[in-house]
Amino acid sequence: MSDADLTFTAAMVQMCSGLLPEANLEQGTKLIRQAAAEGADYVQTPEVSNMIQANRKAMFEHLATEEDDLSLKAYRALAAELKIHLHIGSLALRFSPDKAVNRSFLIGPDGNVLASYDKIHMFDIDLPGGESYRESANYQPGETAVISDLPWGRIGLTICYDMRFPALYRALAESGASFLTAPSAFTVRTGEAHWHTLLRARAIENGCFVFAAAQAGTHESKRQSYGHSLIVAPWGEILAEGGGTETGVFLARIDPARVATARKTVPSLQHGRRFSVADPKAGPEHLHLVRGSV
Repeated sequence: MSDADLTFTAAMVQMCSGLLPEANLEQGTKLIRQAAAEGADYVQTPEVSNMIQANRKAMFEHLATEEDDLSLKAYRALAAELKIHLHIGSLALRFSPDKAVNRSFLIGPDGNVLASYDKIHMFDIDLPGGESYRESANYQPGETAVISDLPWGRIGLTICYDMRFPALYRALAESGASFLTAPSAFTVRTGEAHWHTLLRARAIENGCFVFAAAQAGTHESKRQSYGHSLIVAPWGEILAEGGGTETGVFLARIDPARVATARKTVPSLQHGRRFSVADPKAGPEHLHLVRGSV
């Protein structure tokens, strides 16, 4: 296979998920079909593509288990119909009577699930201005990082708030990932301050492409999401970007050879070392470095 054969088109689907899974499935399906029609080989949707519910009781009334979730079944059939790799950024699914999971699915062109990932880091935050989020009240956190194979290289799965924990991305890159993913539903306040910087940093420090489909605009729940779905190259350039409020599809042609080029130019993955933190009060025996990966 030539290098040209390894290039592919990635598409970020930007959504504004509402309260009910049925309407969100219709919205997502329309945009995924648009992406495929525009030549996408890999399509990613945002975090919680199936619903954004502010009311816990209402949310749990509409949750289904992975086995019974109609959105997942429909998206698997859609991937098979369109012959694409479809990455559903995440679905809120029932885990237990009082807990959900925030689970991402990578679906192959045959409709089979290639990998799934449960969001590890919970967004438990009090923001200036009165915004407060407690994901751990509703969601059971995951415990395992996940990597999978695409025809063009290995892909590491993460979700939204995970992007603030660089060790996760370094572990995925050291496990062979050329592509890192961060489907999200970022708040406007944190998005304006940090979204572009964090995603470009994760790309640059690991020499990886970063794919981040985002929720955007004002939802039925009255929550506002930042949007700006991004595709970032390993050198940090933004190859595709959505706007702040509109739904849509944002595509870029991806050349995996750029990963090797970036890592050869700045081989930081090879230079990582384990180290201790020196405490001056503890004496010089703590001032040492041990070779190995960070």
